[in-house]
Amino acid sequence: MKDSIITFFPVSNGGMTLLRLNDALNTTILIDINIRDVSMADEDICDVAQELRDKLYVDSNKRPYVDAFILTHHHDDHILGFKEHFHLGPLNDYKKPQKDEQPKIVIRELWCTPQFWKQASNNYTLSDDAKAFNTEMRRRVKLFEVSKTIQQEGDRAIIVGKDSDGKTNNILQIVREIGQTFSIINERNISSKFEGFILGPLEQMSDECDEDFEEKNRKSIILQLKVNEPLYTNKILLTGDAECLVWQKLWSIYNNSKRLEYDLLTVPHHSSWHSLSYDSQSEDEDPQVCVDAKKALSQKKAGARIIAQCKPIIDDDDDPPSKAAKDEYLSIVSESNFYCTDEYPDKKKPEPLEFNLTGSGPQKRGIKEKSKISLAAVASTKESYPHG
Repeated sequence: MKDSIITFFPVSNGGMTLLRLNDALNTTILIDINIRDVSMADEDICDVAQELRDKLYVDSNKRPYVDAFILTHHHDDHILGFKEHFHLGPLNDYKKPQKDEQPKIVIRELWCTPQFWKQASNNYTLSDDAKAFNTEMRRRVKLFEVSKTIQQEGDRAIIVGKDSDGKTNNILQIVREIGQTFSIINERNISSKFEGFILGPLEQMSDECDEDFEEKNRKSIILQLKVNEPLYTNKILLTGDAECLVWQKLWSIYNNSKRLEYDLLTVPHHSSWHSLSYDSQSEDEDPQVCVDAKKALSQKKAGARIIAQCKPIIDDDDDPPSKAAKDEYLSIVSESNFYCTDEYPDKKKPEPLEFNLTGSGPQKRGIKEKSKISLAAVASTKESYPHG
């Protein structure tokens, strides 16, 4: 693979992003999924499950895989399709697909916040996919707790942030702390190619009530990713569904650094107005943008693009997406540098939006260029490095 490639899938209001690096082992990182059943859809939607499989390498046993899957938070539009499309449990239990079945995707390393320990309740609902994710994450973490050693691929887990109740105190080797830089994915150090910085979720603020702090969007993982080329460092800001309070606080912490800088920004919460404002569009006569929240999301580099993973944005009462929010983002970048994934290349037949991450910055890939190679057709013969 000549260039590293990032793919933003058209998943209506949801999240699903794939980063394929051009390091020696072609590391793949998947952030969130929203895989709808195309056979049940009332309209022509992109078959993102097939699109994803077409972009993945397969191992020597012909199993498609990602080196890391990062769940930003537990809302269904970020984890839909997990049970159906991914292998769960030990790799020794992997079942070969039947004649008419697609092979399950192997997750070599699974990432999420300590929220996977939180049980579903009347006040904290979880979809079946979210419950399956939590079960798989707990299985992997338990393996480390018992052995105190990093597990093999397919059993590895990374927890993003310390648990406030102390559950991570004795397993800090598999914890990545908020405000920490990381360059190890699937126990391989790829610092010459890649660096991530964990911006959120932030700790509970002194004036923040427990109910607001425990809300799923508030717990979103926020990442700045750097993909290095000899002449340029491509910067990607992935924002989950974090809302206004978080962006205002992040600006107070990082306004004198470049931790919020980006070439590519996924706007938070599918272009929701509430990521930019405390005011209600429906209840306030003159809703105002929070200046600091917008500043946090305005740290663009020259030629930056902004991507909204949402349904087509129109001037109606829906939120998300909000037309007013889009207008605010258009004050940051030009119309030609703003993309709504369900409108690309057109609303009738959306396709994955892809960028080559080059030594001259991100370069948008054309539809024909994307269809030339199906990586899943060729098994990867490269071996993983030992962990450590």
